[in-house]
Amino acid sequence: MSHPLSDRINSLPVSETLAMAAKARELRAEGKDIIGLSLGEPDFNTPDFIKDAAIEAIHQNYNSYSPVDGYMDLKEAICVKFKRDNNLIYKPNQVVVSTGAKQSIANVSQVLLNPGDEIILPTPYWVSYSAIATLCEATSIEVPSTIETNFKITPQQLEDVITPKTKMVFFNSPNNPSGIIYTEQEYRAFAAVLEKYPRIFILSDEIYEHINYGEKPFSFAAIENMYDRTITVNGLAKAFAMTGWRIGYIGAPEWIAKACTKMQGQITSGTNCIAQRAAITAVLAPVEKIQYMVDEFKTRRDIMVGLLREIDGFKVNVPEGAFYVFPDVSAFFGKIIDGYQIQNAGDFSMFLLEKANVATVSGEAFGAANCIRLSYAASESQIREAIKRIKMVVN
Repeated sequence: MSHPLSDRINSLPVSETLAMAAKARELRAEGKDIIGLSLGEPDFNTPDFIKDAAIEAIHQNYNSYSPVDGYMDLKEAICVKFKRDNNLIYKPNQVVVSTGAKQSIANVSQVLLNPGDEIILPTPYWVSYSAIATLCEATSIEVPSTIETNFKITPQQLEDVITPKTKMVFFNSPNNPSGIIYTEQEYRAFAAVLEKYPRIFILSDEIYEHINYGEKPFSFAAIENMYDRTITVNGLAKAFAMTGWRIGYIGAPEWIAKACTKMQGQITSGTNCIAQRAAITAVLAPVEKIQYMVDEFKTRRDIMVGLLREIDGFKVNVPEGAFYVFPDVSAFFGKIIDGYQIQNAGDFSMFLLEKANVATVSGEAFGAANCIRLSYAASESQIREAIKRIKMVVN
């Protein structure tokens, strides 16, 4: 008997990253020693100074519904952060706090996209972008890149896919899954194209901004004639090791922020009150207070890149930010390894899970069919053991 689910949910893909994590949990429950390199979740604890702020909020009896768009003093703190880190001037009425950057992106997409609109996604892109567009009955237009271009697209590629139906462009720098960072010069070249198309909006996902290894990310909204068309998305999950606290936020033109508040008011209402109070402390803290995590990520990146380059068939670039390596593994396609036939990245990722007991994610989920994603948000010992296992089974 078929169940009468909506076309909307039936058209929605399952998150590939969460599906692989679930598969890894199943195998662990069966007693297998699985090393998880699939989830983008720091293995650090939330810093004590943030936890202390949350405990103080509990003692101060913050336990009531919070304002839909966030506490005023948190929004003011976010405005301070935008000016300090991004040279962006936002007022509190341009800021909306949500339950994670994912909800922020979904809110923006819901209030701007109509059925039949097109969004442009430079590949590789975070898996949920296209799924969110699907929920809005919009169409995702992928702009391809390869490891040979360091996973970057060109302004000409961007212009070539713009049509009268184009409504939004999604940029993500530092990028999940490739770790690349677009420079100010590169962003300004994209802006020169978008100047010709004033009805196109830009969503700039900057959730990994603090996790960079030399090249400081540039905010798209800092380009003077792009400010009124750009929605800047950020949050605390990655850089502050606060994935479960669920705090994301946007800075946007006031009319978009107002619409997002209206949308959120009918879905989740305000974000967790204790997490918001802790978030004030987090966003106002000097970036140096979390530098120890960034330094450790850089060490792990160098280890993972070095070890993967020792494996024949892996093509690896050097990520400039975030905490992922995104190797091209197409050299293995069409081969049979240990009786396992590899036709694509999905096969290869499943092969590594079943034969090496290492969980990765297929690049197909990110719009890059030749690659797999490995997260180095894991301990150094786990990274070394995981790559040792991978090397053993593919050789």
